[in-house]
Amino acid sequence: QVQLVESGGALVQPGGSLRLSCAASGSIFRITDMGWYRQVPGKQRELVARIVDGGGTAFADSVKGRFSISRDSAKNTVYLQMDSLKPEDTAVYYCNVDVILTSRSLITVWGQGTLVTVSL
Repeated sequence: QVQLVESGGALVQPGGSLRLSCAASGSIFRITDMGWYRQVPGKQRELVARIVDGGGTAFADSVKGRFSISRDSAKNTVYLQMDSLKPEDTAVYYCNVDVILTSRSLITVWGQGTLVTVSL
């Protein structure tokens, strides 16, 4: 019903920057909240950043001041700008979107994940 396509993951040196994108398509009436999570092997998936329909944002303490999140509602796309990257930011990053379908049902959709590696 809804597909998410993520892009932007890469290998980057400490102190570098990356921008992740996540585009939603399908039977979308409206998207409410959008966010990014990350997961490393052996650990639980954790919230990185979230942006709600009205534009309010929330960030994990570990990324405050370094990451920003934005959305283009016309394109059903959410972005995660990551600056001053640290090795501990290395993880698979997952897009997460709350969607009101054309049927007016509300579902939560996860992306397939994109790998970010911060290393020399």
